[in-house]
Amino acid sequence: MHHLIPKQHTRRKNLDPGPTIDICPACHRQIHAMFSNQQLAQELNSLEKLRQHPDMTRFLTWVKKQTVNQRVKVKRRQT
Repeated sequence: MHHLIPKQHTRRKNLDPGPTIDICPACHRQIHAMFSNQQLAQELNSLEKLRQHPDMTRFLTWVKKQTVNQRVKVKRRQT
């Protein structure tokens, strides 16, 4: 389960963390490896926006070809 707006941005202000989406563990790890919580809260706060991001699109194309039970390595964002 992935919070579309990271709880870090809502907890301090006592706000509702909002909707969540069910995604596979590999996708969840990849999202948090590629994007900062600030990016997720401000720019990529919907399933559609996440899917349309070029880096995520490439990852989704690749991960669909992997074995279901395989633990995939995530690529960390470059700083």
